[in-house]
Amino acid sequence: MDLVLHSGEGYIPLWKAGVTLRWKFDEESLRYFKNPDEVKDYIRVLLGEALLKWGDASPVKFNENPNVWDFKIRVEPVENCSVAGCTLARAFFPNPGRNELVLFPTMFEQSLKEQVDTMIHELGHIFGLRHFFADLKEEAWPSVIYGVHKPFSIMNYGENSELTEADKNDLKALYDSAWSKQLTEIDGTQIRFVKPYHEAIEQIPVSLEVSIG
Repeated sequence: MDLVLHSGEGYIPLWKAGVTLRWKFDEESLRYFKNPDEVKDYIRVLLGEALLKWGDASPVKFNENPNVWDFKIRVEPVENCSVAGCTLARAFFPNPGRNELVLFPTMFEQSLKEQVDTMIHELGHIFGLRHFFADLKEEAWPSVIYGVHKPFSIMNYGENSELTEADKNDLKALYDSAWSKQLTEIDGTQIRFVKPYHEAIEQIPVSLEVSIG
């Protein structure tokens, strides 16, 4: 077992069982493109390929729904670069709010394999995974290491960033153990299950006032 998990809120957030994340495109971010529909189709292919790579290890399903959505895919028109390098994409960790998967133009300059790998990596964040080096270089945002720490993982960068069978097996084992209550905490940090935004709002009671007169 070799996973680095997000624990920035004092607990480890994982998706509850049976979750389908609803998503849509940020249409405003696509107005800079000559053919927005082609861009959307291309991103759908990348997302689909990335999900196929994760296979049955994915703890959630995804459904494009422009009406009631949990996250939107935004395409930035300007690159996000510094002396340390360029950000290709940015995602989110499990939480009950509305979120964004942001794609930067530098990502689309990479090879097709690198683009798919980037989407696989970002899906890892959405599943609750942190970067391999989070405990060393991202100390401002607490993380928990689960199992033996190995650098060869899709959650690393550079040459070591490849989706492995261990990545998939470990993620599936983590969620299966958590959902079955066999695993409730890691190194003293509690696991909490979260539901997506659309499920939370569906459970908000609606009161109706009717006046007659």
